[in-house]
Amino acid sequence: MKRIFSKKGVRKFLFRWMVVNVVFLLIKLSVEHGQGEEGAFFEPTPIFYYLTAFLFFMVAWEYNDRLIYKQLERGGLSFKNSLIIFGKTMAVLVPMTAIIYYVALFPLRETIGIVCEDPVLEFRGNVLRAWLLGFAVIFVNLFYFTMKQKDELTRQMEDLKREMMVSQYAMLKNQISPHFLFNSLNTLTSLMYEDRDLASDFVTRLASSYRYILDNRERDLVTLQKELGFLDSFIFMMNVRHKKAVQIQLEIKVNPEKYVIPTLSLQMLVENALKHNRYSKEKPLKVVISSIQNDALAIKNNLQKRELKNGTTQLGIKNIKRRYAFYTNKQVLVREETDYFEVIIPLLDENITKMNLKAIS
Repeated sequence: MKRIFSKKGVRKFLFRWMVVNVVFLLIKLSVEHGQGEEGAFFEPTPIFYYLTAFLFFMVAWEYNDRLIYKQLERGGLSFKNSLIIFGKTMAVLVPMTAIIYYVALFPLRETIGIVCEDPVLEFRGNVLRAWLLGFAVIFVNLFYFTMKQKDELTRQMEDLKREMMVSQYAMLKNQISPHFLFNSLNTLTSLMYEDRDLASDFVTRLASSYRYILDNRERDLVTLQKELGFLDSFIFMMNVRHKKAVQIQLEIKVNPEKYVIPTLSLQMLVENALKHNRYSKEKPLKVVISSIQNDALAIKNNLQKRELKNGTTQLGIKNIKRRYAFYTNKQVLVREETDYFEVIIPLLDENITKMNLKAIS
């Protein structure tokens, strides 16, 4: 009731009432043209046809609206479900018009005071006219909502593109940060005096990591194989830096060449585990990255929460969710129990970019 008597609801009602009046006047003038009956608007016959026209328009239009809104909540309009909505609306309109006109023109014609020479011909004409007008109203209404949905999808795609670009730059600034480089160089300085061979390997892996980041700075998606190659270097550096305090294990049982994921997403989730947990040789942080059939990757770590001064913003998780939202409806799942924390990210088909562009067009 609130929606009906809201400002928007009143405007909608007035617009539809205006449409009913215009259509009714046009039909009345065209039907009575040349019959010398123009101006007899307040007789029982025109009043009956005006009220039935008003009823049919309002019922068909409002019922069609409700079906469309329900479909939009379920996922949007398509050609198939638009036909279903059209059929359902006509399934209400057709028997309603037939019953009302039949009752009015046959059993109750004299009671109502309807004037007509041939009730059968009048019935056929009225019903056919009502169906054609209902067809037109439903078609225009579906077309309006389809165009509105298209505009909304276009706006959402533009918003997602902007968010994706922002997240890309934020991601790169976080990864190529002085803090990360400082820690790596600190570790390297210690290695120079302890183990020169290991120091040499460390430099090679560090250079490989930054080369990967710079080479893929324009790409939001990379193959799982490339991401695992980068992660291998990252794991090596973490093992050197934290020794046995951090244990990262890979259990990938899918072909990494056939799937893509957002660039640096695995590294970001591992960094997230390091940031939010305590770890030591006695109580190591264990991170397991495993595949779930051919559908997803699970990044799971044991919980040893540390207190952060500024709390947690969950920017890393939000960043990944937004990037996935640009390509798929599959959700990034986050699960926290008393003893572990797990993030599940979908595996995307290698042709997802082409499929996405095709779907948009």
